[in-house]
Amino acid sequence: MTDLLTTEAPAPPRSRNRVLGQVLGEAGIGVALLLLVVVFLVFAPQFGTGQNIRNIMTQITLNTILAVGMTFVVLVGGIDLSVGSVLALCAVVSGSLMTWDAISPGTGLLLGVLAAVLVGALCGLVNGAVTERWKVPAFIVTLGMLYVARGAAQEYTGAQTIYNLPRELTLFGTATFLGLPAVFVVALALVALGWFVLSRTVYGRLVYAVGTNEEAVRLAGHRTGWVKVSVFVIAGVCVGIAAVVYMARLNIASPILGSGYELNAIAAVVIGGASLTGGRGSMIGTLLGACLLGVLSNGLILLGVSDFQRTMITGGVIIVAVVLDAYRRRFATRLNSVM
Repeated sequence: MTDLLTTEAPAPPRSRNRVLGQVLGEAGIGVALLLLVVVFLVFAPQFGTGQNIRNIMTQITLNTILAVGMTFVVLVGGIDLSVGSVLALCAVVSGSLMTWDAISPGTGLLLGVLAAVLVGALCGLVNGAVTERWKVPAFIVTLGMLYVARGAAQEYTGAQTIYNLPRELTLFGTATFLGLPAVFVVALALVALGWFVLSRTVYGRLVYAVGTNEEAVRLAGHRTGWVKVSVFVIAGVCVGIAAVVYMARLNIASPILGSGYELNAIAAVVIGGASLTGGRGSMIGTLLGACLLGVLSNGLILLGVSDFQRTMITGGVIIVAVVLDAYRRRFATRLNSVM
């Protein structure tokens, strides 16, 4: 691991093209988000109330946290389909420990938070290690983990929901900080940390480089396997944090929670401009993608659109985002060629 932290990483091929693509992507999704907000303000006046804005922030918190971890995985050309099930496993293990204060008050809460992060990291480590050691596609490995984690969560609790979590946790779930929901501040902090790691550290450059041209990075003397395993561990840690936030919001830990959350996280990353083939994407884009999905869902609810119709519209938005991304890549390539 030493070379990942101390050795200068090679610049990813076509780095100017990548940066230009990111800027165009973030600008494009920002404009789309702004237009969407304007439309809902016109047709659903209650959309712009302070309470509704706070509701949107709270609603997008989980997806934002999960999408932060998913961004690292997607940047190396991977995918993680297990985050929803791992979220449930982290929650039930954490929730069962949070009621244990045998040593001193608050011990259970601390143990529960640590357990959620460790369980998530362990699941991510398994995903990354199996993918890298046996060269199995991440799609297959994480699909298997999806079933393993879901079954483990149900077995651990006997398919029962855990209630009566610590009062301090639920107070945090409803607290505000500088006028913002505290849980949303946690999500923003993770986005900021992810942005710093990807844009200001050698490790971040390695993540981009591995996703762009893994063989070139290997020939430069770097152990790409550690990078690919580590991004799954980061994704698992984010899942553990999301599990704690989920319990803080709803005051329960259920073995059936998190179904479909992996698709929402992938959607936020893709809409934010990341490429599923790796090498391109950003934390700012991911945050904007999560915000767009949250605004879209909230606005459609206020307009009285049914659940089924909202699902169809969200799917259409994802497809449009992928198509527009293809055109954006072509434009960035042409612009880069004349610069």
